[in-house]
Amino acid sequence: MSDDERTKHNESRNPSPESRPVGQSAPSPELWSVGDLWAAGRAAHRPVLLKEALEFLNVRPDGIYIDATLGAGGHAEAILKVLERGKLLGLDRDPAALALARERLQAFGEKLIVQEGNFAEIDVLHAASGLPPADGMLADLGLSSMQLEDAARGFSFSLPGPLDMRMDPQTEKTAEAMVNYSSERDLANLIYQLGEERHSRRIARALMKARPIRSTTELAQVVTRAIPSRAGLHQIHPATRTFMALRLAVNQELENLEAFLAKGLSVLAPQGRLVILSFHSLEDRLVKRAFQAGQREGRVRILTRKVVRPSEEEMRANPRSRSAKLRAAEKQELGVGD
Repeated sequence: MSDDERTKHNESRNPSPESRPVGQSAPSPELWSVGDLWAAGRAAHRPVLLKEALEFLNVRPDGIYIDATLGAGGHAEAILKVLERGKLLGLDRDPAALALARERLQAFGEKLIVQEGNFAEIDVLHAASGLPPADGMLADLGLSSMQLEDAARGFSFSLPGPLDMRMDPQTEKTAEAMVNYSSERDLANLIYQLGEERHSRRIARALMKARPIRSTTELAQVVTRAIPSRAGLHQIHPATRTFMALRLAVNQELENLEAFLAKGLSVLAPQGRLVILSFHSLEDRLVKRAFQAGQREGRVRILTRKVVRPSEEEMRANPRSRSAKLRAAEKQELGVGD
């Protein structure tokens, strides 16, 4: 079982939408107000590895920090509580998430600067903020509970909704287009490579026969029927890996992470720290290799000799944290001519 599978669909002690039987309805989040979504999200969202993230960031009251994936604002709120004269730049490509975070964090006033944007363009976004080089930057690569529970976003295979899965609604590519217009070979490769699904060929063949597929629950049912019954002994829903693969592809998440890792050090001050939380083996591998390369080149010092995992206590309190992996590195000041 991949790391992301345990994490993305075990959101809290209460049954998450992902634990409901396929097709079972839930209160429709798209009908909620911003205030309702904020209250529900704040109650359900627990920042993963919060204590550890703050320790590795080494937050100072007068420091400059970046939350490159602001989301529900849990990590950002904890950082802002430490800041006095310092500032935090909060970024997210999801305008709905930004609206909720702004409301949640409005009490911090001018200490918070919020910008909409993809962290793959971290250098451009940081320059636009007018802030000096940052003393620390955090990126949480997980999907938020609010995104999963909004049926209209199409991330959940348990809530009937459109096959969308876009984090940025301005982008053109949707999961529906990918499912209905990709070749069988491309679908099989995508599901295998990004979802690490060993039944990818069977699933791709079933998708071709079932076209057109328009809804999340319809897709989940097709995938479930395609997987042999003897393969149903796993602990996750049969459609988990396929949905994950489509989401990663639609949003180009691995490509964006690679761009972020390539540019991230440029916005940090010397001894500035970069802390990244990943929830999938493919993401963690990219982070690990980037940090190792940076250390070999003398550009960073790795602070996490071994990957940091949640404590047993945190995993019991917040099952979503089970797959989380934290890695941290500190920017090194190269000598003249480097």
